[in-house]
Parts: sequence; structure tokens; C-alpha cells
Amino acid sequence: MSDTPKHNKLDAIILAAGKGTRMESDLPKVCHEVGGRPMVCAVVDACIDSGCDRVVVVVGYKQELVREALASYGDRVVFAEQHEQLGTGHAVMCAVDAFPLAERSTTDVFVLCGDGPLIRTATLHTMLDLHRRTGAAATLATSTIDDPRGYGRIVRGVGGGFERIVEQKNASEQELGINEVNPSYYCMSALALFEALKQVNRNELTGEYYITDVFELMLKRGLPVEVIDAVPPEDILSINTPEHLAQVDAIYRQRQAQEAR
Repeated sequence: MSDTPKHNKLDAIILAAGKGTRMESDLPKVCHEVGGRPMVCAVVDACIDSGCDRVVVVVGYKQELVREALASYGDRVVFAEQHEQLGTGHAVMCAVDAFPLAERSTTDVFVLCGDGPLIRTATLHTMLDLHRRTGAAATLATSTIDDPRGYGRIVRGVGGGFERIVEQKNASEQELGINEVNPSYYCMSALALFEALKQVNRNELTGEYYITDVFELMLKRGLPVEVIDAVPPEDILSINTPEHLAQVDAIYRQRQAQEAR
């Protein structure tokens, strides 16, 4: 009999339904090219290289272009549709049918954004290792950056333990001064994820459902949530404008050149 521990199945959910209104283009945001390919391909590759059996991509705006961009992955990539843009929590819930109830307790799932092509497989490995080693219901990887504007902040308690994530538009003046941010790198038990999502309410300010609310809900239920400051600051550069896209493309190509040496 083998002494090798049996791990849960590993899948991923990638959010790729948005338009990207500031990109000055009709293309879905994730279809803009980084390194000569649609940027979402880099995120799918990182998931597959991390051991994902399957990647569920949530599509919406001009979804046919996203499907076409990922056609070469065959049955490693499946799609879920978000018909209304009601926030990240709603987007993840749109993927629920891809996770049969009987399999959720034995499935770990990455939840990632499709517009983060600088993601590293090593970071996903670090997050997954902590998640499985601790038996957490959810694990999130954070980053500490000099300019946290635009990111959700990581709120910790007196002892340094994780309490919650507060989105910038909901943050107090004190919370806006926090430099540890949420780059949206999550690993969760599929069962805990979808149970918590049922409890998420619409945000009073935006009317959206936030995936970030699930962590506080899990903690209130007594479920363990782990946090690791593991994402290099340069990996979380936002792509919101053509200028941002050019900057990330240059970094991505430089990395490829270094790896090829």
C-alpha cells in the first residue's frame, strides 16, 4: 500500500466576463494580448502548470471571442456564463453547476482573475501548499505594495490575524492607509466556497456581490481561513488602460526572455 497522501482534486475558476471600459477597445479585457497571446492564456497556463485538472472560465461580454482565444486547450477548459455583471461573487456563483455537490468536499479550487497575466505558478504552489497543509477552508495570497490605491485592503486584528477584506470604495480613512492588499489569488474548498456564496448579500454602495465577503462569513462559521503574503508586488500590476497593458506586456516579455536563457 502506498504511503503517498491522497490530495483533493484541483480545479480553477477564472473570471473573464468583463469588458474593461477604460481599455479604449471593444475587445473583452482578457483578450488583449500580452506576450503575443490573449492575456487570459497566461492565467490558464499557470493553473494547468500548478496541477489543475480543469479550468472553468466565467465569460460574459463578447464571450465568443474568449471561447475562441481558449479553444486550443480543448476539454481542459470549460465555460460558465455570467449574463449580468453583478460582481465577483455573482460571477463565481455562475460556475456552480460545473461542481457537482457530491464532489465539492473533495475538490480544491483556485479562484483567479483573467486579467492578471503576471501570475506565477510558484505563487499558486505556495498558496496551495499552505491551504492543504493547514486544512483551511480558504487561503488567500496577499501582497504588500507602496501604493495600494485601487485594491481591497487586508484588515487584521490586534494579534495580526486576518479579519476581513475591505474594498477601496468601502474603506475608512484608516483602512485606506493599509499597504497589504488583495490581488485576488484564492484557494478554497469547493464545498465551503459555494456554501458561503449563498450567504453573500449585495453591497449597499454598489449593489454587487463580492467574492471577498466569503472569508468573513467562513470565519463567523468557525472555518479556518489562512493568509500568506506571497505575491511579489510587480505581479499585481493592474491592467485598466492601454498604457497599463503596454507596461505589463514589457514585463512579461522580459521574463520570457530571461527564462529562455
